[in-house]
Amino acid sequence: MEIPNQEEQVLINIRQIIRATDLYSRRLSKQVGLTAPQLLILQAIRDLGAVSISKLSGEVSLSQATVTTIIDRLENRGLVARHRSTKDKRVVHATLTEDGEAMVLQAPTPLQDVFSKRFGALEDWEKSMIVAALQRVATMMNAEDIDASPVLHVGGSIAQPSVGEVAQMPDKANRN
Repeated sequence: MEIPNQEEQVLINIRQIIRATDLYSRRLSKQVGLTAPQLLILQAIRDLGAVSISKLSGEVSLSQATVTTIIDRLENRGLVARHRSTKDKRVVHATLTEDGEAMVLQAPTPLQDVFSKRFGALEDWEKSMIVAALQRVATMMNAEDIDASPVLHVGGSIAQPSVGEVAQMPDKANRN
């Protein structure tokens, strides 16, 4: 078996990271029938209590439109309820239902929690090296200007790339 060169090793590692997030999302979907963004929103509502869509959007680093779509799906499943604010009727708050609370409790540990624990255990110099290396990789892949949240999730159902992001992506002619 031929040993991959350094470039191939980097690409293999990137693919492994992508696969890890994909496998986590599949496991989550199979175990509790949720996507990673849906679980993220349920957990945020649990942590924040009755919360406005705009505050929730900022908390989970997703657009208000995306959060609203996810809340619609969660509400249809009976996991979230919406209530108008008593102080300002224009504001709608989301809360967990009993079923929503139960769903959060039975969901597997989010992938970023596992990562955060392991990353936190590293020495400062190791953390700095990883950040610098990943920033360089993002730049090499023309991805440094793509807006991304610090939450690990996959799937096209939550956020499609903007026109600007698509323009930043390398075209197929430049891929080997």
